[in-house]
Amino acid sequence: MDPSSDIILDTPFFRIYSDRRIDRLVGTDTVPAGFDPATGVTSKDVVLDSNSGLYVRLYLPDTATGSDRYSKKFPVLVYFHGGGFVIHSAASPPYQPFLNTLAAKASLLIVSVNYRLAPEHPLPAGYEDSFRALKWAASGSGDPWLSHHGDLGRIFLAGDSSGGNFVHNVAMMAAASELRIEGAVLLHAGFAGKERIDGEKPESVALTQKLWGIVCPEATDGVDDPRMNPLAAAAPSLRSLPCERVLVCAAELDSLRARNRAYYDALAASGWGGTVEWLESNGKQHAFFLYDSGCGEAVELMDRLVAFFAGNLNSSCVDVTTHHTTTSGETLR
Repeated sequence: MDPSSDIILDTPFFRIYSDRRIDRLVGTDTVPAGFDPATGVTSKDVVLDSNSGLYVRLYLPDTATGSDRYSKKFPVLVYFHGGGFVIHSAASPPYQPFLNTLAAKASLLIVSVNYRLAPEHPLPAGYEDSFRALKWAASGSGDPWLSHHGDLGRIFLAGDSSGGNFVHNVAMMAAASELRIEGAVLLHAGFAGKERIDGEKPESVALTQKLWGIVCPEATDGVDDPRMNPLAAAAPSLRSLPCERVLVCAAELDSLRARNRAYYDALAASGWGGTVEWLESNGKQHAFFLYDSGCGEAVELMDRLVAFFAGNLNSSCVDVTTHHTTTSGETLR
């Protein structure tokens, strides 16, 4: 038997073989950009690098009303899709309605990044693509939508699952480049570590450890690589995050919930000088909001996102905890 045909990782979503081939069982369908009559949002794709396939899908809210139609400015959200580093794209069907709705409700100009996927393009390729897209968006010179309608003084990052992992890592890359970000949202972010913490399922930990070794073969310390475990001893201090506000979102029944909470707690206690908020969706699984947008918890999550991007705190909501951290490391509840 050809050794290259050996399956080294088999999931309901993809299979990876010993020669690094991958069969993507889901996440390959795409939908075109265009006008969405339900929200009034128009989207389009802009190629940043034809050689690597890097492109972004832009989402622009309705600007056709009032005398300020050509001068109306929107905060810019750079979004990273999920998919375990190996599936989905900026054109995947679940993201189009979610980002159309978010752009409309929160009045955001969204830049959704189609970064290169592992294992064909091992990390850090995806991180590098995503940071490149952030710098492109922040420059405001790459597309008329950004130059005419982007409020480049208000840039946010957000992403779900592995995209939430990208949010942290791209933010740290931005810090090294002194690129200012107003806020960041981690939606059910994909983090891990060698030592299992309370609430993690052993089978989920084992799967993540194996997957990380495939998607980031350069990592010498396994899942304690700071890019997968931002709380590892060798990880840069969370005090370096270059933003004023962070919202960490988790789902009660998600195997990643414990790591999400650990990240939130560590950031709150780090001495970072911003405001960190916590939102937990009760009775829900990982990334549920992409597939059940009409449920009460998804509506609550969308409302919380809208409030966050507007700069409004909502500490009266029972699922939201807000911490203000000081530079001394003291935490004020």
